[in-house]
Amino acid sequence: MLIRVEGLSAQISGREVLRDISMGVEAGEIVTLVGPNGSGKTSLLKTLIGALTPSQGRVLKDQGLRLAYVPQKLHVEPMLPMTVARFLSLPKKKTASSIAQALTAAGVPGIEKQSIQGLSGGQFQRVQLARAMMDKPNLLLLDEATQRLDHVGIADFYHQIAAIRRDTNCAVLMVSHDLNVVMRQTDRVICLNTHICCQGKPDHGVPHRSISVSLGSAMRIWPCITISRMP
Repeated sequence: MLIRVEGLSAQISGREVLRDISMGVEAGEIVTLVGPNGSGKTSLLKTLIGALTPSQGRVLKDQGLRLAYVPQKLHVEPMLPMTVARFLSLPKKKTASSIAQALTAAGVPGIEKQSIQGLSGGQFQRVQLARAMMDKPNLLLLDEATQRLDHVGIADFYHQIAAIRRDTNCAVLMVSHDLNVVMRQTDRVICLNTHICCQGKPDHGVPHRSISVSLGSAMRIWPCITISRMP
């Protein structure tokens, strides 16, 4: 197990955002967090990177864990000219060859000299992915990394994530609402609404059914692949 949490609870400004969460991620595994807005998905990622201190429970990390994080939003000052190569060299300078390799792996080769401000939403997300992968992590955290992409861009991005896992055995824990696409790439789904409502493996053989997932007091229907609940 690369990382796991046990009995994790957390608060923000006195409001409970996570309650009694226990879960983990294995090497080479792709796990997807789903749930409504405000359900604690981003908060869970923040506890894993140490940006949010749990009120109860603990985070256990493998001694060899190398973690990378792609946030939901990253503001780049529009008046500050910066090339892609310069962006990838922050905060520590990287070699030209390592930058080229990272961009190729992320699916955007040859854009080193382009301005960050001139990139499309899809290109910028892939540049962030390249930056995250430059230190060769074995666990990648993605917080709604496709929110600015169109349907084609979303599908391409998740295919790239699957290729990265295939080529590097890097595990992935991602927050996503793009269930029709992402469920075809994920190994396990965790339904979250402050607490874990259910978790399981997607049933890849039933691609067009809806699933009904209990999310606290509400019921939400997602048109996606069914989830087989884990014991």
